[in-house]
Amino acid sequence: MINLLAVKAIYFHEMNRTRRTILQSIISPILSTSLYFIIFGSAIGSRIKEIDGVTYGMFIVPGLLMLNLLTQSVSNGSFSTYFPKFNGTIFELQAAPISGVEMIIGFVGATATKSIILGLLIIATASFFIDLNILHPFLMVFFLLMTAITFSLFGFVIGLWADNFEKLSLIPLIVITPLVFLGGSFYSINMLPEIWQKISLLNPVLYLVSGFKYSFYEISDVSIWTSIITILLILLILIVITLLIFKKGYNLRN
Repeated sequence: MINLLAVKAIYFHEMNRTRRTILQSIISPILSTSLYFIIFGSAIGSRIKEIDGVTYGMFIVPGLLMLNLLTQSVSNGSFSTYFPKFNGTIFELQAAPISGVEMIIGFVGATATKSIILGLLIIATASFFIDLNILHPFLMVFFLLMTAITFSLFGFVIGLWADNFEKLSLIPLIVITPLVFLGGSFYSINMLPEIWQKISLLNPVLYLVSGFKYSFYEISDVSIWTSIITILLILLILIVITLLIFKKGYNLRN
């Protein structure tokens, strides 16, 4: 049986940390999103009128949402896990009657909550720049929840794996951000040569961005069911990896 008191303690401790770093956690991503709209939506959007029947300013909303969701979920998830290791408080959690599952739910739940709040704020920010219309709001909420939970869990794994600050920022910097930019966030892969379209299909982020696009405008680079299966499969793989890490005590017992 899950110790809900322990989960709540971890969850609210992490949420309190967000309130102390609200400038970095919330305001900074919103400002960067506004700059993306000013630069991409106005400057480039004046030259690219439409993509798949949608104005360029509207087209980039799902990509901007995905960019911020992934980077913030991974970064916040990894830092929230790494710092207890760094300052030694992780050992207090291990000594307490708290299971690995309860730690995962507490840490990942808090990080996912922050990412979901951020995602909703980005959507609200976008509505100031464009006439935003979400055709499938429940599907959008599904992808928002699944993406936040999945990549918060990915950040949790990175935090367990990393043993220094360099490793902590390595994955978000050289893996996540390039995958988002190459995943059709600001363009349709149909605009690429055929060989690059096939290469793009190897990028898992493409399927997540495509799912968001469909929920907003009913346009997508791949089938919506393929997008749904992809996010659920990634989540399942990460759950298995995390549980194995706790079972083996990798980077936790030493």
